[in-house]
Amino acid sequence: MNIDLAHSDGVALLTISRPPVNALDVETVEQLRDLAIGMAAAPPKGVVLCGGGQCFSAGVDTRAFGSYTPADRARMILAISAMITALYALPCPVVTAVGGHALGGGFVVMLAGDVRIAVNDDKAKLGLTEAKAGVPFPAAPLEIIKAELSPELLRRLTLTSQTLSPAALHRHGVIDELCSAEDLLSTAQARVRQLADQPAFGLVKQQVRRATLTRLRAIVASGEDPLIDALARA
Repeated sequence: MNIDLAHSDGVALLTISRPPVNALDVETVEQLRDLAIGMAAAPPKGVVLCGGGQCFSAGVDTRAFGSYTPADRARMILAISAMITALYALPCPVVTAVGGHALGGGFVVMLAGDVRIAVNDDKAKLGLTEAKAGVPFPAAPLEIIKAELSPELLRRLTLTSQTLSPAALHRHGVIDELCSAEDLLSTAQARVRQLADQPAFGLVKQQVRRATLTRLRAIVASGEDPLIDALARA
């Protein structure tokens, strides 16, 4: 398994564990998708999502993706959309704890958190590097970034592949809190419990995300993605 699952007083800790940079291949994406779907059926008190080691996730494993057959590429693209939709739709609080680089698909996974906490380290690079990596956005991640980023930051990050430090993204409001590496997980667990203690949290989350979730669920239900055909023609 490339996703480790642990529990602490009702809070689920999901760790992306695929050294050295927790890159996402199809098996890792499907494991995260299946865990999120399972949690939706029986929600824990909250979820903390982090990366093993000193990296949150460097995004799609471009070497693996480049070696996939057309059928495997389609499987990967559809799995990514299903995974990010399942995470974003969880009724319980989700806190993403970013202990290092979060790039491309890893950045999108970070955005699925209701609260995002990052290590205060200028060496950590965060950004949407799909254009530079040569792997464009599947349909559901595209909806997530449009919903969670300002138009100015969306344009800047996607079209230039520029990476920013956690502190810079904190100033933009994308990262909610900065802390030391030593305090990252304990802070994330404290925040997820604070969110869960709000009696109407789940309903309010569904209310504010309803329009985006409607689009995401339609994408997943269609079993299609324009990126699949675009890559086949490339």
